[in-house]
Amino acid sequence: MEKFHSVLDFCLSHQKALGYGAVSLLTLGSERIFSIVVFKCPCNSWNLLYGTVFLLVPALILFLLGCLVNTRSWKVLTGCCAPGRLCRCPHANRLWRYLQVLWLVMVTAAVAPFTWIAVALLGGNFYECAATGSAIVQSYMCKDQGEECFKKVLQVPCQSSLSSQEMQDMLTSLRAQSQVMGWILIASIFTLALAATCISHCRSPVSILQLAFWKMYLKKEQELFEAKAKEHAAHLAESNIKCFFDSTQPEPFHTPSTKAWNSISSLFAFNPEKHYYSMIHKYISSKTSSGSIRSVDGDTFPTCLGFVDGAGHSESQVL
Repeated sequence: MEKFHSVLDFCLSHQKALGYGAVSLLTLGSERIFSIVVFKCPCNSWNLLYGTVFLLVPALILFLLGCLVNTRSWKVLTGCCAPGRLCRCPHANRLWRYLQVLWLVMVTAAVAPFTWIAVALLGGNFYECAATGSAIVQSYMCKDQGEECFKKVLQVPCQSSLSSQEMQDMLTSLRAQSQVMGWILIASIFTLALAATCISHCRSPVSILQLAFWKMYLKKEQELFEAKAKEHAAHLAESNIKCFFDSTQPEPFHTPSTKAWNSISSLFAFNPEKHYYSMIHKYISSKTSSGSIRSVDGDTFPTCLGFVDGAGHSESQVL
């Protein structure tokens, strides 16, 4: 049992990295299945379009799906054009914050697409098909060899091990190009991720131990919020159903106002003078008599605190 708890604690403390790893493994498996079972290069004038679609369109779908299930996306978009509320451009600071959050959403959503492209390039099948349909590649591989060579290039992805040595050399060359591009893409992504992580932590306004405490607090707050929300919803539902069947008037039942919900659903801003660990913490500590949050000078939006806006309900509950 102690070993089980140790494993569980490890998973919880590294859930972000494990989540990215799980997404990458699922994407890798899906790409292999598509490449082996579904993908069949036509070996004609459709090569370029067919290969490019298999290489890029699944990546685009994975990217859009990643944006769709990200909680931060809906924090920015939900209610921004509600009836009675003008769809006007926010002021500079708020607009910058929105763009910053959307950038984090896109970066997070890009894990699966880049995994797909990198694995596809290492496999080589999609690139070989697309490249043989490209006029540039055809011209390069058929220098001074006539029209017949162009037709041979289109047939390269469909060749077996019994094909001519010339065909095999072309296929080997294309596969090498694809794999080199795949490794360059992987190395570039890891380099950029390391640089971004180092810069983000270097600019952190709080220490690493406070960051660790902050994440613990958010996790516990989320658990308590969901438990209390379920209890509150159950009591309200029970009261309404009872009044319906008994034909009685409901007793006063306090529920947070729309303004209160809007306040705790807004984007988090860090203030070095007043440390709040979440929007709920900020709301109960600095709300005015009208129920809104007082604006505070000196609010900043450090990138390393982006996890605060990512905390909250699971994506399935938001959608």
